[in-house]
Amino acid sequence: MWTKLRQVLWQWRSLLIITPSVTGLIILLRFSGLLQFLEWATFDQYMRLRPQEPSDDRIAIVGIDEADLHNLIGQDYLPDQLLAQLLVKLQARKPRVIGLDIYRDLPVDPGHADLAKVYQSYHNIIGIQQVIGAGVPPSPLLKAKGQIGANGLLIDPDAKVRRGFLSISDRQGKKIWSFGMLLALRYLQPEGINPPEIDAPIYRLGKTKFNAFAANDGGYVGADAKRYQILLNYRGPKHSFESVSMSDILLNRLPPDWGRDRIILIGNVGEIFEDFVFSPFNSSFPLGIERTPRVEIHANQISQILSSVLDQRPLIKTWAEPLECLWILFWSGLGATLIWQLRYTGGVSKVSLAQVLAPAIAAGGLVGFSYSAFLAGWWIPVIPPLLALAGSAIAVTGYLARTAGSIRKTFGRYLTDEVVANLLENPQGLKLGGERRNITILTSDIRGFTAISERLPAEEVIQIINLYLGYMADVITQYQGTIDEFMGDGILVLFGAPTHREDDATRAIACAVRMQLAMQSVNETMKQRGLPNLEMGIGINTGEVVVGNIGSEKRSKYGIVGDQVNLTYRIESYSIGGQILISESTFKEVDKIVRIDGQKQVQPKGVQQPITIYEIGGIAGQYNLYLSKEEEVFLNLPEAILLQYTVLDGKHLDGSIMQGTLNKLSLKGAEIYIFPDEVSRVLAPLTNIKLNLQMPNTEVFSADVYAKVLDQGTDNSFYIRFTNKPPEVEQQLSAIYKNLHN
Repeated sequence: MWTKLRQVLWQWRSLLIITPSVTGLIILLRFSGLLQFLEWATFDQYMRLRPQEPSDDRIAIVGIDEADLHNLIGQDYLPDQLLAQLLVKLQARKPRVIGLDIYRDLPVDPGHADLAKVYQSYHNIIGIQQVIGAGVPPSPLLKAKGQIGANGLLIDPDAKVRRGFLSISDRQGKKIWSFGMLLALRYLQPEGINPPEIDAPIYRLGKTKFNAFAANDGGYVGADAKRYQILLNYRGPKHSFESVSMSDILLNRLPPDWGRDRIILIGNVGEIFEDFVFSPFNSSFPLGIERTPRVEIHANQISQILSSVLDQRPLIKTWAEPLECLWILFWSGLGATLIWQLRYTGGVSKVSLAQVLAPAIAAGGLVGFSYSAFLAGWWIPVIPPLLALAGSAIAVTGYLARTAGSIRKTFGRYLTDEVVANLLENPQGLKLGGERRNITILTSDIRGFTAISERLPAEEVIQIINLYLGYMADVITQYQGTIDEFMGDGILVLFGAPTHREDDATRAIACAVRMQLAMQSVNETMKQRGLPNLEMGIGINTGEVVVGNIGSEKRSKYGIVGDQVNLTYRIESYSIGGQILISESTFKEVDKIVRIDGQKQVQPKGVQQPITIYEIGGIAGQYNLYLSKEEEVFLNLPEAILLQYTVLDGKHLDGSIMQGTLNKLSLKGAEIYIFPDEVSRVLAPLTNIKLNLQMPNTEVFSADVYAKVLDQGTDNSFYIRFTNKPPEVEQQLSAIYKNLHN
């Protein structure tokens, strides 16, 4: 059980990391306030998209505009006398309460005495005062009678009104009801619904509880929630309430029963008064955009209170912060899971329709759910979960892309990018089978590396191989070769598979020359690390082989099969350190631009007829690469060095030990004389041998030295090129050769 759980956790580890990480980032963005404006914009859009509600007949508006003033008194201001006449006319219609949404703290003659008399005579007139900011004092007469409410509208940073006060403290610290709340309370009293205590922690009217707005409710972040506020649940856009003009009232243009038992709001609606604000139904751009009269915002707040108490119309509710965080986590997990489950759809290099549609459908579901919840009175955050959904989907997509890149990189450590692309992106790329193709094959090998590896710890051997292969792989990639295989210190490179090019043979030779030149950098690094010098031999051959995926359905490799591969290995085995040998078939492809430093006829094992191999000294044309040619200077030794040697057949000794002497020495080679009575004869060129030397002043033979026969000297001598010397032999021979020069 535990093993299975660990396996599941390992398989889903990326989601277990990505989901909470994205969630944490989005929550951080959410509570930093960076998403606040987007969430407000979504709230406004939902408000606009919501079906239009019927008008609330309990509320009517008497609007005052420029036409009223000009037609009635020919002025641009409202005197107390005209306001008094309007109030008297309205009282005659038996309204339940009148809200005077006009700031009037000082007399505006003529008629101030008339207005004061009206204020004294009626107890259902509610005035307004501005408490926040600079403040505007209320009418002293209405204030003394307790018929004043505070302007309860709050303007958000984007200039919209989405919240309203229910109560607020005035400048003396005394709590007073907001204008809208006081009007609603006066209206509800005849319904048998008494007002709550103004200092109560939670306001209740009938069965309705008005939860106070908190600083992070909905899309808000750190809002000022000191005063008792609620979110405004607008009934509709501008003109959602019945509105008549002041002239209609004063000139008796309305039916006699108009206004009975209603809340009548008096407010400025003319442009001259600049008594406008932005609501969610208005754009927040400041120029040339229609705004809503403040009196209509008050009407919406009053209607919201009455409807929630009398009609059970929902207030706007929000989630607690922990629930909102879980909501974001859910959508983050959903976005990550959708992409993760579809990670194999469409292949590595393609994005499937399902991978595109799944997050889009989920996002549509989120928007649809949140909109449905909004219709039911819940403001559920949309932007944070939407970003969490998209962020997790993008993060998992990026992770999968990076994983695919890692797969390519991992494959690329064994195969070229072309082979990887052929395997991963071509529908036929992974099928078993092959095709016949004429390609150029390059093989390389470090001379005497087996002996080197026997003398060094395994860790150092791996370091040497990685260093060497790193340099060589860069060169091969530069010349568009396909590294088919690393075999210890050997490399098999294809030119012409999987992609054929006309200059495959030319690039192969240019690559080989550059590889030999790169050995200088390899050996400089080896010297810095206190490691022995390396020498590499290279063989190149052009011929027909079968290339493709070889193996079984469970395990396969991209490779080549054919006798031309074996021939290439044979040619490479003839090379000495620093040498490049090519076959005649390759030579025919490039004979005009290569420098040939020598040629030999050889008969490799398994080949019926002798073949000619050519030593490459460089290549002209666009590559213009050449190897330096060092002439070997053989010097006579004052005293011959006794030795014994054995012929190597591949990696094996043939068992016979022959004796001779080393009479001449060069920097990298020597001339060996065999004893006249020795049964064996002079060895053929390109034969590999193992030697043991009896150095001067010693009676024992040295450790194994490896060499390759170059040419015949005299009838009883032949020249060799050392392929590997133990460090102590290397030091002794170098000292002897240096003394010969002196």
